[in-house]
Amino acid sequence: MSTPRRYELSDFEWSIIEPLLPNKPRGVARVDDRKVINGIYWRLRTGSPWADIPERYGPSTTCYNRFVRWRKLGIWDQIFAAVSQAYDGDIQMVDSTSVRVHQHAANGKKGGPVKRQPPLGTSLQADGMGRSRGGLTTKIHALVDANGLPIQLKLTEGQAHDGRSAADMFEAMGRGQILLADRAYDSDGLRNQLAEKGAWANIKPMPNRVNVPAFSAFLYKYRNLVERFFNKLKHFRAIATRFEKHDQNYMALVKLASAKIWMRFMSR
Repeated sequence: MSTPRRYELSDFEWSIIEPLLPNKPRGVARVDDRKVINGIYWRLRTGSPWADIPERYGPSTTCYNRFVRWRKLGIWDQIFAAVSQAYDGDIQMVDSTSVRVHQHAANGKKGGPVKRQPPLGTSLQADGMGRSRGGLTTKIHALVDANGLPIQLKLTEGQAHDGRSAADMFEAMGRGQILLADRAYDSDGLRNQLAEKGAWANIKPMPNRVNVPAFSAFLYKYRNLVERFFNKLKHFRAIATRFEKHDQNYMALVKLASAKIWMRFMSR
């Protein structure tokens, strides 16, 4: 077997993904699954249009159609869930990053209904795009473990509040665990929510707080691991800029890129 090109699946990575794929149906032979997924990862890395996927990965329409079909079946969710089960939960970190929406994703489909452009500061709830002075943006929220690997992922409009948006991302936190977060997440509600689970919120307090909660500056230094994760995630150019019109397709790409980051770590 020839040496894999960059960002193609290694034998180890393929051994993780292959058992999670749908069984091959009877009938006409189809393009090899590994080849198609390599084509999807090629597009994910380069940010090129789907139609530009090289012929060595099979027809570009096959790569796109299989990506969408398996997204609807929840295959990409299953792959991300499978690799992220190995997370180290002693210390977890949460943060978000904003992504600019490309003009191709902002435009409506030809012949389809024209979107009404909302005023500044409001959101486009249907597709996870928010309008602000900088244009359309989407925000990726991530909860990562002590190794800087993603546990939970979520999309919101670009102007969404970090703390309120992440309120439903901490179900897996339990007794003795610690959450690190910046001031955007400082609220009594979140602190009480974690305290009920037996976890401690080491969140940098707002400067105008009257009752300042306990805070460890030493532990807080490890919060840079979530920033490192976003840095790795944005090496995939189809993530660094949002080209997808549909939020579910974009979220599937975020999970595929995150699964790749996980598998790289596991193969060390």
